Amino acid sequence: MMKKQQIRFALPVSLLLSAITISSPSFAAEQSPWIGTKAGENTPQVKIPKELAKNLATFDELDFKVYSNRDWANLHKSHAKNIVVHYPDGHTTTGLPDHIKELEYMWTFAPDNRIEEHPVRFGTADAEWTAVIGATKGTFIKPMVLADGTKIQPTGKTYNLPMATIGHWNKQGQMDEEYLFWDNAAFMKQLGVTQ
Repeated sequence: MMKKQQIRFALPVSLLLSAITISSPSFAAEQSPWIGTKAGENTPQVKIPKELAKNLATFDELDFKVYSNRDWANLHKSHAKNIVVHYPDGHTTTGLPDHIKELEYMWTFAPDNRIEEHPVRFGTADAEWTAVIGATKGTFIKPMVLADGTKIQPTGKTYNLPMATIGHWNKQGQMDEEYLFWDNAAFMKQLGVTQ
């Protein structure tokens, strides 16, 4: 007879093995609804709940057009007025103006900053949560001014920084809470600022 501790360990392991089996390349290529997207391409039509498909398409539009083109006038299409955004360093902002200020910072040192692809995108069946992986790309060609006023001179290096966004969506089809994840140490290394 299995002990409680063994059962608690066995269940997650069996679920993980099931997930790996289901997501194996041969199965995933034919049946997975979690198809990646690229800027300039149509959103794939997949068999997922309508509201979830809508939220994922809105997120594609956000990154590929609104974010990449700094079209902040249309940020409200994906972000609620009082959105709470959690950043990798632990700080948060509330509201569109403060979030836009944080986003704008990337272009101060990398005018070609952009997101061109979402290789992984999925969400909950009720469309309340989405998870999207992308990469921020650009070239460090202008001085970077840190919060304490320190200036880091440009290195001319390009970056391709993997990132993930977990979004909580309201009934109006906007995110009201957003969790952003990326590795700041890896970012500084790609920029040639650290080793």
